[in-house]
Amino acid sequence: MMRAVVWDGQLRFMPDYPVPEIRPGWAGIRVKTAGICRTDLELINGYLGFSGVLGHEFVGMVESCEDIRWIGKRVAGEINAACGQCSWCRKGQGRHCPSRTTLGIDRLDGCMADSCILPIANLIEIPENISDDRAVFMEPLSAACEILEQLPLKGHERVVVLGDGRLGILCAWVLSTVVSDVTLVGHHPEKLALAAWNGVKTAYGDSNIDPGADVVVEATGSAGGFAEAMSLCRPQGVIVLKSTVALSEKVDLSPIVIHELTVLGSRCGRFWRGLTLMEQSPDMPLESMITDRFPIEQATDAFERSAQHTALKVLLDF
Repeated sequence: MMRAVVWDGQLRFMPDYPVPEIRPGWAGIRVKTAGICRTDLELINGYLGFSGVLGHEFVGMVESCEDIRWIGKRVAGEINAACGQCSWCRKGQGRHCPSRTTLGIDRLDGCMADSCILPIANLIEIPENISDDRAVFMEPLSAACEILEQLPLKGHERVVVLGDGRLGILCAWVLSTVVSDVTLVGHHPEKLALAAWNGVKTAYGDSNIDPGADVVVEATGSAGGFAEAMSLCRPQGVIVLKSTVALSEKVDLSPIVIHELTVLGSRCGRFWRGLTLMEQSPDMPLESMITDRFPIEQATDAFERSAQHTALKVLLDF
């Protein structure tokens, strides 16, 4: 048995949750540190109807694996466990495999536990020069890097990122590595002050932003963020949606047609891209976003803290 943070209609810490069984081609990982993200908060609000162990951001050590070369390696892991056989997998698009399960999100127990399991193919080794506190950002940083894979940018665009939470800040930082004019819009002065890295400009509230941006990234985590993005994007511009929001409300979509906007959904990214950026930008202040950390036994307190507006990244230690 192991310690675990479980959602089954109620968020609770369990000291005696069953240890996951390792499947052929998979690895058992002893978790060292796990992060709480917006998706975890949405899951306990009903997103996807998830039940089980939460969590998909982690750093851990491989404890058991049929490939002994991985034993003892410090790793992070891509969260989508694909079938490996369908047409999507054969095209290298396992992240969209119709039979995939997703760590801590969809039918696969997550990493907020002493142990988790993932396919060996999903693992990426963490170099010695990258700390646990930095490596735990691998998943959200890679998700931010996905924008660059989906949307080729020339560098002269004007980009606006809506939302000064964890993912919004990461998106602004990633985009600033290829675009010189990036503005992060938010409502929390302390977060905006932290986000001013690599030339990223900040603005308090969208009323201070001129409309007509070439690209608007919606990362507010709120149902109203999409309407705000449409109001700021230029005709024939691009809106990138990064939020996963369980709430729903009526949104007037006519501006998409009238202004011929492109709407781009953006989800998970390749971990090798996140790792490459970590190594190329050692001054990116990832660790500065860690506002709190809790032992796993205090997980419910950690989730309460993570939901507060003053929190950025809250970690669980094992």
